[in-house]
Amino acid sequence: MNTYLLLSSATTAYIALAQGAGAQIEPFENKEDQIIVTASPIERTVGETIISTSVVNGEELQRRLENSIGETLRREPGISSTYFGPGASRPVIRGLTGDRIRVLDAGIGSIDASATSPDHAAAVEPATAEKIEIVRGSAMLLYGSSAAGGVVNVFNGRIPSEEPEGGIDGALRIGGATVDDSIEASGGFDLKLGSFGDAALVFHGDGFYREAEDYNIPGFAESAAFRAMEEEEHDDDDHDDDDHDDDDHDDDHDHEEEEAFGILENSAYETKGGSAGLSLIFDNGFFGISGTALDTNYGVPGGHGHGHEDDHDDEDEDHDEDEEHGEEEEGGVTIDLRQRRLDLHGEIESDFALFQKAKIRIGYADYEHAEVEPSGEIGTLFTNEGWEGRFELVDKPFQFVGGEVNGAIGLQYRKRDFSAIGEEAFVPPTNSNQIGVFTVKELSLENWRFELGGRYEHTTHEVEATGLERKFDGFSVSGGVGHQIHESVFVGATGFRTERAPSTEELFSNGPHLATNAFEVGDPNLDEEVATGVEATLRLQTERFRFSVSGYHTSYDDFIYEAATGGEEDELPVFQFFSNDATFRGFEAQVRGEVLRAGVFDIHADASVDYVKATIDVAGNDNLPRIPPLSGIIGLEARSQFADIRAELDYAARQDDVSEFELPTNGYQVFNAFVTLRPFVHQPNVSIRLSGNNLTDEDVRLHTSFLKDMVPLPGRNFKFSLRGEF
Repeated sequence: MNTYLLLSSATTAYIALAQGAGAQIEPFENKEDQIIVTASPIERTVGETIISTSVVNGEELQRRLENSIGETLRREPGISSTYFGPGASRPVIRGLTGDRIRVLDAGIGSIDASATSPDHAAAVEPATAEKIEIVRGSAMLLYGSSAAGGVVNVFNGRIPSEEPEGGIDGALRIGGATVDDSIEASGGFDLKLGSFGDAALVFHGDGFYREAEDYNIPGFAESAAFRAMEEEEHDDDDHDDDDHDDDDHDDDHDHEEEEAFGILENSAYETKGGSAGLSLIFDNGFFGISGTALDTNYGVPGGHGHGHEDDHDDEDEDHDEDEEHGEEEEGGVTIDLRQRRLDLHGEIESDFALFQKAKIRIGYADYEHAEVEPSGEIGTLFTNEGWEGRFELVDKPFQFVGGEVNGAIGLQYRKRDFSAIGEEAFVPPTNSNQIGVFTVKELSLENWRFELGGRYEHTTHEVEATGLERKFDGFSVSGGVGHQIHESVFVGATGFRTERAPSTEELFSNGPHLATNAFEVGDPNLDEEVATGVEATLRLQTERFRFSVSGYHTSYDDFIYEAATGGEEDELPVFQFFSNDATFRGFEAQVRGEVLRAGVFDIHADASVDYVKATIDVAGNDNLPRIPPLSGIIGLEARSQFADIRAELDYAARQDDVSEFELPTNGYQVFNAFVTLRPFVHQPNVSIRLSGNNLTDEDVRLHTSFLKDMVPLPGRNFKFSLRGEF
């Protein structure tokens, strides 16, 4: 808390000085001008896109870095996370997650099992990222059914597309944190090996290592609502049973004493990996390959054992089994994840008849993770061998009705051989194939821009053991219009109709999934999910002020979702995949501006807020589960050549719009503070970062997490890192 007060006092003093001096303010970095390639093959800046997009890089990325991609991006407008402890967290975009959000590695899928379950980590490494692009809303036209809700694209530079300045460049980072006694180190470099005619051969290398112990929490691991519910159920049991004795009360007292408090057990992790790439760069393009290795081992918190209880012939054997089961819960399950990946990427600008540029990306990965019992035995082994390829041709521009037409066509293919073997094999081994063809066109007329696109996609899922096969043919279209009303005012609107094929998990799940404390049941008769929606965007921009707001409304026919049924199987609550009509509506808004100058500091203020309401067309309770509440951030930042200082309030409202068998989640107000120092005037690429997160030690829980009532976010945390670029 002292750090926060110190930063606040310093900021206040600087403001007072600036008001007295009447200083002028320097323009700040304009993120609207950054190129974003994920939203369209026709490269546009963030400010030119009609749909809602953003880029996280530079100082902001370094400040937000966490062990998972979900937690790294959680404070971006419209984004939450599936938080399953620090080891596993995927992004939730506008209330959607799982197979509706594609996590990409430089344009190609992560090729892992993270969409299968929230306890499975995404095989994408934030520590080596150069930038992360976000597309909110449907990106199905370019990336297929798994991008129905949005895309997160992580660019790591493993295949260089430009020569390094001076023949070599790179960066190194080391750091640590107090809440979990973590340490981290990462680094990467590009090296020009030589020239071959007009081409340059460039090598890339990077590596990273992170390790953390179980992290500190402000209080009980279980939420107050969950403990109250358990107490109520316990009181009901006591009332119904007239035969309780003193031993029973002693056992109850022991149980209360054993509730986790102060430390979240089984939240430790260790992650390491690296990559090497080689690229041939020439005047009109590049072509390169890379290989990547990732190994991570992390605990699954929440007190779930992954074992099963067998039938026994006598009470003694039952008692022994119960003891073993208790030991499993106490020790906790860990996930041992391994991925080996190869990528190929090339782009050529040339005269290809009607086209001016060709792009190709191919990725292959061999992925597996073992869910390891405390005894060291493997309970379940998940494997996924897959590859994905994309080929795009960018049109030559031509004139039409007084304007310029740009466009592109593309082909995408995905193959996935997935299996789960063991006690928690809730999804049978399946083979999936998907092929899609798409096109986008754009007409620019002075201050107007019109966009139109379409995609056809064929998807096949086949269960290996039974030969059961489902095939889907989907057609998706979208259109948009944008108008630059004034040099500082842009408005845009987009409409779309998409068809999403169900995933293998939605179709074929049938078994216990102890990580989510559920017996999951799919529906092999599910049909395609059809979404019809509109989105409107307004952006105001001056030299020192930025404001943007996006509102959206999407109606679904046969929306597929997983919800509790109230039943029980294998001593677990049954969660089943259903399909009903549904509606999602909401907005995101951001404002940033320069306030004044205080001495050598420019003072900037920013704020963001987002909200989503999701309902299904059923009688009674129509709320969908795990929908994020109203949330936002208010920040004040002082920037200078040698130091940046930031204080912020991270806010989330209480979520009372809950589905059946779902508990409400309390809101929170979290104070964070950040300091970046560049102590060497002649070496501005050396920086020291200090931060204090959750300075008031709040009990923070994410409503989007399956484990929100058993796994709070970390308590007060002080972080340190040293970064150097060369």
